[in-house]
Amino acid sequence: MKDDRLKQHRRALEVAINQALTDSSEIDGAIEDIRAAGFDAFLIIEATIGLNQHEEGGASLEKETTVSFKLTAQDERLLKSLKISSE
Repeated sequence: MKDDRLKQHRRALEVAINQALTDSSEIDGAIEDIRAAGFDAFLIIEATIGLNQHEEGGASLEKETTVSFKLTAQDERLLKSLKISSE
């Protein structure tokens, strides 16, 4: 039961992050500028979501999900133009 609830919360956070990136006029504008210059553009971002549940008595249970992607030189330039560190 707790795992299902935890998965729902984590998924809701993933959706919120994706929506924030999708709705960003700065990211959209940068991608449109790249396309206008004759290039295809795509954005891949790594996110680590860590969740800690505090149990009675001070013990905690940690669950972490890591997703990683390889960045191309184009990805690096785009992130740099957005002032986002790829490290």
